[in-house]
Amino acid sequence: MAEIAVDLEHALARRREDGTAGRTSPRVIARGDGWTVADVLCTCGPSDRPFEERHPCYTVAIVLAGSFQYRSTGGRELMTPGSVMLGNHGQCFECGHQHGEGDRCVSFWYRPDYFERLAADAGARGSDARFRVPRLPPSRQLSPLAARAGSGATGDAGMPWEEFAVILAGRAVTLAAGVPFRQNGWPPNSEARVTRAVRAIDRDPAAALGLGQLAREAGLSPYHFLRTFRSLTGITPHQYVLRARLREAAWRLAAGTEKVLDVALDSGFGDVSNFNRAFRGEFGVSPRVFRRASR
Repeated sequence: MAEIAVDLEHALARRREDGTAGRTSPRVIARGDGWTVADVLCTCGPSDRPFEERHPCYTVAIVLAGSFQYRSTGGRELMTPGSVMLGNHGQCFECGHQHGEGDRCVSFWYRPDYFERLAADAGARGSDARFRVPRLPPSRQLSPLAARAGSGATGDAGMPWEEFAVILAGRAVTLAAGVPFRQNGWPPNSEARVTRAVRAIDRDPAAALGLGQLAREAGLSPYHFLRTFRSLTGITPHQYVLRARLREAAWRLAAGTEKVLDVALDSGFGDVSNFNRAFRGEFGVSPRVFRRASR
C-alpha cells in the first residue's frame, strides 16, 4: 500500500484508539498570490454526521485515498481515488462517509479573481468559469496530475506547486465543460455496494479482482454491477483497477529506488512489457522517464 494510504490508515487507527470524533485536518503545503494548496486528511466515518459547509474560494481537490459522498448545488457524486472534486466560490456543499472511514485529498483553493483569470485564459467566458458539475471522474487526462500531487503531498521538496496550480485549474475548467450534467437516479444502496468494491480494490490493487468477484463483493449481478459502477464512478471496473495499479506504481517509482520490473510485478502486471505499454498509455512517458522527471 502506498505511503499516501498508509498515512490515512495511521490517522484512522489513532482516532479509533482515542475514541474521538472524526475531523478534517488540512496541512498547508504551499501558497502564493491567489492560490493555496493543502494536504487534507479526513478521519470521519459512518458515525459522524455530515454538516453543510461553504466553499470560501474556488476549489479543485484531487482524491488520493479513501472515498466519500460529495453533495453540492451541482449534484451528488461518489468521490474515489483519482477523481477531482470541484467547488465554486460561495457554493454550499456537504461531504459524508456513510459507507467507509476517511479520505485524503490534495486541495487547491483559488481566490475568485485569480481563478476567473485562469479560467478565461483556458477559454472560459464570463459565468462559464463556474463549474457546472461537482466532479471529474478518474481519466487519462488526470492521471499524471494525480500522480504528481501524491508525490508532492508525501514530501517532494522540488514540487513546483505554483505551476501545478495553474495547470490544474486550466485542466479542470476544460474537462468540466465537457462533462454533461446528469440527474442522480441510481437505486437505493448502490453507493454502499460500489463503495465496498472500490475500497476492496484500493486495499490491494494488485489482487486478481475480476468483474465476477467484484460483483459478488457488491451483492449484484455482473451486468447490474457494471452499469452501477460506471454510473457512480464514471469509469468501468476494469479501468478503475488498471488506474489504481498505475497510480500505485507511479507513486513507488517517484518515491523509491526499486527496479521497474519489481514495481511492475508487485503492481499486478504479469510482465514488464505490458506494464510499460499501459504506463505509457496512461502517463504519456515510460516508467523510467517518469521516474527521472519526478526527481
